[in-house]
Amino acid sequence: MHVANLQLEGLLMAIASINNVLVRKGILTTDEIDTALRRAEAAMTGEERNHEDLSPSNVDAVCFPIRLLQLANLGQSEGGVQSFSELTRSVGQLKQPYGDQR
Repeated sequence: MHVANLQLEGLLMAIASINNVLVRKGILTTDEIDTALRRAEAAMTGEERNHEDLSPSNVDAVCFPIRLLQLANLGQSEGGVQSFSELTRSVGQLKQPYGDQR
């Protein structure tokens, strides 16, 4: 695996863990984090972004970290967050098929 991918994996899991602590300490709720992540995804997929002519797979790549953090947020517990491999599998299972894949 490319080193940058490993660095991103570590960064995403660090953010997921920080979000978990913020919720446990009562600083933010899972709903507040979910709303922030939904806004981030909307900003990445919104009309103003379409001028870049991103393919559906590129949009998925851009949204992958946001979607992973959403799932980590919704699935967190007192013990922490799911593993990276569990989260990536879930992101893939929830992905909508492209227009030509239906």
